[in-house]
Amino acid sequence: MTSSNSEQKSAINVVLGGMIFGQKGKYAVRVHDIEEVERIIDIFRAHGHTEIDNSRFYGEGTSEGMIGQINWREKGLKLSTKLHNYHDMKKNILVSLKELNTDCLDLWYLHIPDRTISYEVTMKAVNDLYKEGYFKRFGISNFMAWEVAEIVGICRANDYIMPTVYQGIYNAIHRMADPELIPCLRKFGISFYAFNPLGGGFFTGKYGTGKTIVEADAGTRFDQSSWQGRLLMTRYWNDAYFTALASIRAVAEEHNLTLTEIALRWVTHHSALKREYGDAVIIGASSAQQIEQNMIDLDKGPLPNEVIEAVDAAWEVARPFATKYYN
Repeated sequence: MTSSNSEQKSAINVVLGGMIFGQKGKYAVRVHDIEEVERIIDIFRAHGHTEIDNSRFYGEGTSEGMIGQINWREKGLKLSTKLHNYHDMKKNILVSLKELNTDCLDLWYLHIPDRTISYEVTMKAVNDLYKEGYFKRFGISNFMAWEVAEIVGICRANDYIMPTVYQGIYNAIHRMADPELIPCLRKFGISFYAFNPLGGGFFTGKYGTGKTIVEADAGTRFDQSSWQGRLLMTRYWNDAYFTALASIRAVAEEHNLTLTEIALRWVTHHSALKREYGDAVIIGASSAQQIEQNMIDLDKGPLPNEVIEAVDAAWEVARPFATKYYN
């Protein structure tokens, strides 16, 4: 295929998450066949999108290499990845570049805060890497709003590269970014890339109060043998969230909608995300069929008012039990 991509139809930008790509048997990896990876990416491109998100950490270090195997330049893709380990940043970014088969990333993030190192030291190291030409844009992920402001201040004072993207958790029943973080991002002109739009699979409808924890976590993202699985359990596995989901399921059935469709259309049309600010939603898919359906849902219009009201009411049920938006 050539670098020509179709015109975007969705009201919000969409980024394809690479967490599910990698070697078989690695945590959260669902797609380990390179041909299936290409099929998923080509469907994603056919809906007018080109950004692929990754991390040195995904697939236990194997996800980047999977993307690096495809002919991503001819497909017109833009690659981003994230640093998980602050020690020896240059060594880590060079590994990422090699795995992704590139000498310059479109976007490079600090994946999570390392509060044992001052941000003055961290931002100088980031800027040094930028000046060496390893990435075009700089992003941060999972930081507190006040930390975002501090980082911006440091970068402005020292004429460092500014963060222009923030990646964080956000969905219809986890809106903790709304009160403080998103206004902070707007003030500093930072785009918001929302991950977890389906609640780590919670909006697929696979889970409910009838499921035990053991039944839920075996072979899923809720696998408690990993810290990520335990994190998802902490976020969503409680009575309030199951009650919220049940109320959305009821209105979904009335309107002949799927839970997944409601979640994706909500974040596209009814959330704080706006295309004019460069915001985006990050989605994943374990098959060509799944990515096609997700992209179709993202291309659809706003939800009926009754559904919006039900989703808002569900959030009010879940809100007191929602976890923080930062690490």
